[in-house]
Amino acid sequence: MKAVIMAGGLGTRLASITKDMPKPMIPIDGKPVLLHQIECLKENGIIDIIIITGHGTEQITKFFNDGSMYGVKISYIIEKYPLGTAGGLFFLKNSINETFLLLNGDIMFDVNFRRMFEWHKKMNSVATLFTHPNGHPYDSALIITDSNNRVIQWMHKEEPRTDYINRVNAGIHIFEPYIFSYINALKKLDLDRGILKTLVGENVVYAYDSPEYVKDLGTPERYERVCKDYFSGIVNGKNLSRKQKAIFLDRDGTINKHIGFLTKPNQIELLPGAAAAIRNINMSGYLAVVITNQPVIARGDCTFEELGEIQMRLERLLGEQGAYLDATFFCPHHPEKGFENERIEYKIVCQCRKPLPGMLFQAKQKFNIDLSKSYVIGDNECDVQAGLAAGCKALLINEQNSFKSLLACVNNIL
Repeated sequence: MKAVIMAGGLGTRLASITKDMPKPMIPIDGKPVLLHQIECLKENGIIDIIIITGHGTEQITKFFNDGSMYGVKISYIIEKYPLGTAGGLFFLKNSINETFLLLNGDIMFDVNFRRMFEWHKKMNSVATLFTHPNGHPYDSALIITDSNNRVIQWMHKEEPRTDYINRVNAGIHIFEPYIFSYINALKKLDLDRGILKTLVGENVVYAYDSPEYVKDLGTPERYERVCKDYFSGIVNGKNLSRKQKAIFLDRDGTINKHIGFLTKPNQIELLPGAAAAIRNINMSGYLAVVITNQPVIARGDCTFEELGEIQMRLERLLGEQGAYLDATFFCPHHPEKGFENERIEYKIVCQCRKPLPGMLFQAKQKFNIDLSKSYVIGDNECDVQAGLAAGCKALLINEQNSFKSLLACVNNIL
C-alpha cells in the first residue's frame, strides 16, 4: 500500500515555534514529526511514500532525499501554489490504481495500520476515516455514524449542534482509487467538503474508531502536549499492537448523579470532579472505558435510540470540560420478568451484566487490554465483583469509603 502525506501546510498558528520551518519539520525529540510518521509507516511495512509539498519544499526534500537513508522510497509532488487538502491528489489520478493511505503531515501518531487496513477491507469501504474522541470537540468537525460505523453525516464546527458523540476525523484515511473520480481538474480542493462529504451520500464512507495516539500540532499548547506524551511513552504505548491499560468506570453514581433509572438526556448531571477525573485519565496513557448495566432497555423504560441520546448528552458535557471516553459498553439485559412494557428478548441471564465480567472481556478483545494492569471504579459492589472476576484491581466509591469521589479515586491510581 502506498502512503501519501500532505506536507504543504504553512503552520501559521505555530509561527512562534516554527519560524520559517514547514510544520511537518517541527522537531519532537530532535526528529521532524514527518520522520516519526515515516518510521511508523515503515514499522507497518509501508515503504512506498509520496510527499506532497508546498511551503518549505526545499527543507523537506533536502532532509529526506529519496528516503533510502530511512529504509523507504520517497517521491515528491510539489505544489506551485496552494491546492488545499486534496487538490494535489490530481497529480496521482492516473498513477494510483490501488488502495492507498492519505495522511496529514502535521500530526503525531503511532498506529497499527495493518489492523486499520483489515477493517477497511472487511467493511468493503471506499473511504475509511481514522476517528477518535478528543478534548476539544466543541471546535472540531464531528463525524456521525450509524450502528455499523458507516458515516451518515459530517458536522462542521460552524454548524449548530446540541448533544453529540465525541468522534472526530484524526487526519488519517484509507482510500480506494474511486475517489479520483471527484478530482477532475487541477484546482484548490478541500478533502472534507469537496470529496468526503459527497461520498457520505453514497454510503461508502466508514469510521474506524481507535484509541491509538493521533494528535495534531496545530497550536503551541498542543505541540507541548505531544512532546510530553512522547517522552512519557504514551505515544508509543497506545499502539494497539501493544497491551493497553484501562480504567473502567461505572456510569450512574460514578460519573453522573444516580437518580434511579435514568431514561432521558436531561436527567444527566455530572458529579463534581468527574470530568476532571476523566481528563486526568485521558492524559495518563490509560484508556477511559465505561461499563454500565442498562436494564432500562429490557424493562421497556428506554429504547436504544433514547439510550444513544443519553450517551450523546454525557459526551457533550464531558467534552465541554476537555474530557472524553475512549469507549462505552453497556448491558441491556435484565433477568427478572413482570414489567408492563418489558422486552422479552432481553429478559435473559447473560454474561455481560455486572457482577459478571462480560463487558470487560469485550473491551479486552477490542482494544488488546491487559486486565491485570487495569482498574475498575464504581459505586456498587457489583462493579467491584466484576472487576475482580476479570482480574482487574477494583475500587469502590461511597460515603463510607476513603474515596468519596471519582477524582479522588483516579488520583490515587495515577
